[in-house]
Amino acid sequence: MGNGTSIGRVRGLGSAHSGSHHWLMQRFTAVGNVVTTIWFVVSLLLLPNFNFITVHDWLIHPVPAVMLGLMIVTTVWHARLGMQVMIEDYVHDAGAKFAVFAALNLASFGAVGFGLLCVIRLALGA
Repeated sequence: MGNGTSIGRVRGLGSAHSGSHHWLMQRFTAVGNVVTTIWFVVSLLLLPNFNFITVHDWLIHPVPAVMLGLMIVTTVWHARLGMQVMIEDYVHDAGAKFAVFAALNLASFGAVGFGLLCVIRLALGA
């Protein structure tokens, strides 16, 4: 296999098979962000004005509420994937990496939960 060098210890082990999935998910969420952002901007430009009543009347319909929820999910998921790569590259201590990943996951789930709660409350007339 090898003579104890760094390359000799890993030669023949193959790939870890996780990089391509992460790369694809980053691209899929980027496409989702582009689609939902274009939809959002066009939808807002078609509104007659941007006061609360007009936007609320627009948001109580199912399509805008669902699309806005999808925009929140894909944006936060895309940001989480990007931050994960940065953490993996720059945080080397196992304990610190675990703590930062835990904080990242909590922040991501909190952001998605808060965003979806706001959309649901507005869509249901609160």
